[in-house]
Amino acid sequence: MQHKEPILLIMAAGMGSRYGGLKQMDPVGPSGEVILDYSIFDARRAGFKRVIFLIKHEIEEDFKRLVGSHIEKYMEVHYAFQQVDKIPAPFTVPEGRVKPWGTGHAVLCCKEFIDAPFAVINADDYYGVSAFQTAYDTLVSLQDDDKQRFVMVGYQLHNTLTDNGHVARGVCEVDENGYLLSVTERTHIVKSSDGALYTEDGVNYRLLPENALVSMNMWGFTPSFVQSLEDGFPAFLEKGIAENPLKAEYFLPSVVSGLLDKDAATVQVLPSRDRWYGVTYQEDKPVVMAALRKMGEDGLYPAPLWP
Repeated sequence: MQHKEPILLIMAAGMGSRYGGLKQMDPVGPSGEVILDYSIFDARRAGFKRVIFLIKHEIEEDFKRLVGSHIEKYMEVHYAFQQVDKIPAPFTVPEGRVKPWGTGHAVLCCKEFIDAPFAVINADDYYGVSAFQTAYDTLVSLQDDDKQRFVMVGYQLHNTLTDNGHVARGVCEVDENGYLLSVTERTHIVKSSDGALYTEDGVNYRLLPENALVSMNMWGFTPSFVQSLEDGFPAFLEKGIAENPLKAEYFLPSVVSGLLDKDAATVQVLPSRDRWYGVTYQEDKPVVMAALRKMGEDGLYPAPLWP
């Protein structure tokens, strides 16, 4: 059976609240490239030929001008839109709700374009060359059998921290064969002279192993996952609208965890030794710019990225 080409799904609908603006549009490369350019460049040379940009209608014009227009010359491009009112009947958007419904809903908004195994990434994270190669090589032959079969690229915690504030990371527990057992969200992790510390109350800090595997939201799924998302969405809306109408989010990892709990799926964690870069805070930008410039000088990337 001939497999369809894997798809890259890029979630670019979010605003960077802590950063203060559309991070996806902020130039960081030597020739004005945005972080997203590097992800697409790495994905393309790894073998990806199709990309879905998940955006909001409000940024469509700018996004297509700054990113889509030149990517369309190299890859098959589709645009999907995450809007807060894109929910199934009989549900309605709670009064005052402006926040999107989370990453699980984001993938659902791309349903019409997903007909093959697909990778999901954030638009504002630099994942590294090997991460995309590993993801593509795995997705090419990824298929369900008696269970749904998924993958996730895992990073060593120390490769994902910033000097400029706290970060949230999903800390992974894996079995002896490298399969995911659980992801524990640590929402306040800081870099210190003692190592990586996390707190749950803002007062007491505990040490995390620096080589702990963490999720940076680089997943690989078979198309069946879209149906799992769709199946679980009404129950989420019913509970979320009742309990937290303005901010409840349908998180992709939560849906994965639910499938793991039911023994309906497995997630193979693909370790990456790449250094993650991202602009969580304004002060991160010079660090990212310097790193990308150095990678270019070392021959990892051409300048400009796109001729």
